[in-house]
Amino acid sequence: MNCLLIDGHPDAQRLSAHLLDSYAAALPAGTEVARLALRDLAFAPHALRDYGDLPAPEPDLEALWAAIVAADHLVLAFPMWWGAEPALVSDVFARVLLPGRAFRYHRDDPWWDRLLAGRSADVLITMDTPPAVLRWLWGFPIGRRLGRQVLGFVGFAPVRFHLFGPVRRGGATRALPRWRKRLARAAATAPTLKRRAKEMPR
Repeated sequence: MNCLLIDGHPDAQRLSAHLLDSYAAALPAGTEVARLALRDLAFAPHALRDYGDLPAPEPDLEALWAAIVAADHLVLAFPMWWGAEPALVSDVFARVLLPGRAFRYHRDDPWWDRLLAGRSADVLITMDTPPAVLRWLWGFPIGRRLGRQVLGFVGFAPVRFHLFGPVRRGGATRALPRWRKRLARAAATAPTLKRRAKEMPR
C-alpha cells in the first residue's frame, strides 16, 4: 500500500504542511509513505498552448511522475487563492498529466482512457472563505473542476475534498484540534488503501 503526500504550498512550514503531518500520522499500519513539496522541484513553468510545444520533462518531474504511478492513494494539500489552486500546482498539472501518460484520447470517438485509474485521492484545501459559503453559495467550483476535469479526468476515483477555513484571525489555531480529528478519519478511510489492505494475504 503506497500513499503519496504532496505539499502544493509555495512556502515551507505553512498550514498545508501541518495538515499533511496530521494525515500521515494517522495512516494505517503498513502504509508506505512518500512525501514531496512541489516548491522543491526544479522545472520550468510553461504557459500551455499545445502539448507538442512542451519541453521534455525535467528529472524532478520524471521523479514526481514515477511517484504518482507507484501510489495507490494521493494526498494533495494547498491553499485556495482567488478561487483556485496556486499557480505552482496548476503548472505541475500541465507538465505532468500528459496525453499518452495520464490519459489517451480515442481515435474514433469522443472518449478517452483514464490511464491513472485504480488510484484514489484526498485534496486538502485551506482558505479564508467559510467552507459552507464555498460549497453552497458559490457552488464549489474548485472541487468540481479538480474532481472532474483534472484528477477525475485521468482516473483518480474517488476524489475526496476536505476544506479547512476560515484560517484568518486565529481561525486555524482554534480549529486545529477538530481538523486533526477529521484528517485522522480521512486517513483511516482512504479508499484505495483500505481496498489494498483487504487484498493483502493474511
